[in-house]
Amino acid sequence: MPALPPADLVAALTDAIEASGYSSLLLNRSVREHPRRFLVTSLEGQQVSVWVYAWTLTHGGRPSLPDEYRIQMTTVVSPFPLNPDGPTVLVGYEPDLQMFAGFDLTRHRTFTTGSPSVQIDIRTVWQALQRGLAFDRKDNEEIAVGVRPDQFMDYVANAAALHRFGRFSDTFNLLNRVTSFEEISEQDISKLSRQRRRIVETVSRLSRMSNFRQQVLHAYGNRCAVTRVQLRLVDAAHVLPVGAPDSSDDVRNGIALAPTYHRAYDNGLIFLDDDYNMKINPAKVADLRALNFDGGLQSFSSHLGRVNLPPDRRQWPNLTLIRKANTFRRIAV
Repeated sequence: MPALPPADLVAALTDAIEASGYSSLLLNRSVREHPRRFLVTSLEGQQVSVWVYAWTLTHGGRPSLPDEYRIQMTTVVSPFPLNPDGPTVLVGYEPDLQMFAGFDLTRHRTFTTGSPSVQIDIRTVWQALQRGLAFDRKDNEEIAVGVRPDQFMDYVANAAALHRFGRFSDTFNLLNRVTSFEEISEQDISKLSRQRRRIVETVSRLSRMSNFRQQVLHAYGNRCAVTRVQLRLVDAAHVLPVGAPDSSDDVRNGIALAPTYHRAYDNGLIFLDDDYNMKINPAKVADLRALNFDGGLQSFSSHLGRVNLPPDRRQWPNLTLIRKANTFRRIAV
C-alpha cells in the first residue's frame, strides 16, 4: 500500500479528533511538515496543544510475518522535537481500516539515519475496531496500541502512561480485559502500583464511555433526538446522570442530543416525560427570567416536543430511568 498524500493523512487526523468529540485547528504552514501541530478544543472550551508524528501504516513486507505492519519515519531528523505545552504522540494510520496505531515515542524519538520503522501486529488494530483500544506487547516489552478514531484523543491524553506501564505483564493483561468490557475485581488490581492502577481504571472508564457513545449515536442514526441535526455535532447524553443511583452505560439510559440541548437537559432546563416529549422546565425558566438570561428562549423551545426515537424500541430510553432522572433533578412533572 503506498503512503497516503500528506493532505489525506492530516484529514484523517482531523476527522479522528472530531470523532473523539473535539474540534481542532492545524497550525502548520504546510501539511507536509512534521510534526503536525494541532490546537485542540473540547466542547467545554478547554484548549490543548497536540503534536502528532504520523505516517501511513503499511505491511512490513516480510512474507514470514504476514501480520506485521509498520510505519517508516521518513523526512524527519532525529531526535524528534517534543511539544513543550502538551502531549506529543507517534502514530500510524491504516487507510483501509481507517484505524490508528500508537507507538512509544520515548523508544523511537532518537534513531539512526536511513528509514527507521516501528511495527505492530495488525490483529491488534482489528481488535481495536471492536474495543476502541487494544494492546500489543512485543518481545522487548514495548507496547503498541490499536486506536479507533473515536478514542484518538483518549489515547493522546494517556499515551505516555499506557506505553510506560503497559509493558508490565499484569497491567497489560488488565488493560486488554477492561477494553473487552470484562469485570475486574478489587483483588485483580490490588497488587498494582498506584500509577498502574490509575491507568487501568482510566482506560476502563474511557472504554465504557466510548462504547456508550457509539451505541447511543448508532441507535439514533447520529442525529439529535430533538432537532434531527447530524453534522458531527451530537452527544450521547445520559438520561439518569452518571453518579446518580442506578445510572448505567446501557443504551436505554442514553439519548442523542446536540450540545446545547445536552447541556440544557443536564442542567434541568428541559426534561423528558413518560410520553417521550421533551419539555421546558418552568421553574428553570423563572430563574432565567429573574436573571435576565432568557434571551432566545422562544427559538430554543420551538424544537421541543415528541423526540425522535430509535427504530428499535428496545433502544428507547427506559421509563423508570426517565422518572428517576426527573426526581434526581427535582423536576415537577
